Amino acid sequence: MKVRPLHDRLLVRRIEEKEAARGGIIIPDTAKEKPMEGKVLAVGNGRVLDNGTKVALDVKVGDTVLFGKYSGSEIKIDGEEVVIVREDEVLAIMG
Repeated sequence: MKVRPLHDRLLVRRIEEKEAARGGIIIPDTAKEKPMEGKVLAVGNGRVLDNGTKVALDVKVGDTVLFGKYSGSEIKIDGEEVVIVREDEVLAIMG
């Protein structure tokens, strides 16, 4: 995959949740919500401020992040669905 996001954007692959719920009930694909957790595949160069200075991103490639349910834009690259999100849409970096 040769995609590099611009500025303060991140390329994220969603991490799928487990198939069964706590009670052992299997949830069909049509009833599942999209996961809000993902692994960062690529990051942009950083955000440019109004005065022209560039601020480096806090998120790095390989980080696991939480982002909002309706954040970002979904795209398909090489048959794989990924999400492009801005760094300010990332809620947390998982340790």
